[in-house]
Amino acid sequence: MTHARSRTNRHVPAGNQANRSRGRWGEDLAASMYLRHGYELLDRNWRSKTGELDLILRSGEIFVFSEVKARRNDDFGPASAAVGVAKQRRIRQLAVEWLRAHDIAAELIRFDVVAITGVEIELIEDAF
Repeated sequence: MTHARSRTNRHVPAGNQANRSRGRWGEDLAASMYLRHGYELLDRNWRSKTGELDLILRSGEIFVFSEVKARRNDDFGPASAAVGVAKQRRIRQLAVEWLRAHDIAAELIRFDVVAITGVEIELIEDAF
């Protein structure tokens, strides 16, 4: 007897799938928050060999690169703590790659972190 397997769950352990779902939910929540505040969503989950940018937005002349971290609880510390120095460096490099790929010479750039713990959302503007 064989069982059909869902393509979306193939080779993904249950815990990782739950984390991905929470991450997607967190990004949806963060994008909605930015849009309510008048930001324009330019790109989402942009990937290169270096990594992935969660949200790329614009508010007037400011380009915002937003890293979203969503956790069920703070048992392992606040969600924002997951954006350490190495992650910040990678996000900066990815921002340069994104701007070059889109032929944009931005003068005003901001790096935000959206930290979601449970259902509480915290926007840390100009986080690094």
